[in-house]
Amino acid sequence: MLYYEGRWNENRGDEFASWGGSDWYFEVQPDGIVVRQMEVYDSGSVLQYDAEHLEDHYGMLADQPFDAETFPGSAITREEFEHAWSTNSPTNRQ
Repeated sequence: MLYYEGRWNENRGDEFASWGGSDWYFEVQPDGIVVRQMEVYDSGSVLQYDAEHLEDHYGMLADQPFDAETFPGSAITREEFEHAWSTNSPTNRQ
């Protein structure tokens, strides 16, 4: 697996725009398929998506192959991803 983190400084542009910017985390298979995705917003809202929770009224797990070349972030270690995943309580799973 490959792991990435990146910052999106713009708001969502929807009814949740007040959440502000966000940090995005991805766990990606070598073929580009996203397995887990997390969005951590400036407001404290956290969205987590995986095979057990593909989508909800906030959003969804990426359904397109991940492109590391165009992603505005960088590779991180598995440990960094797991730490972020396990220490951020998801708003969309409570």
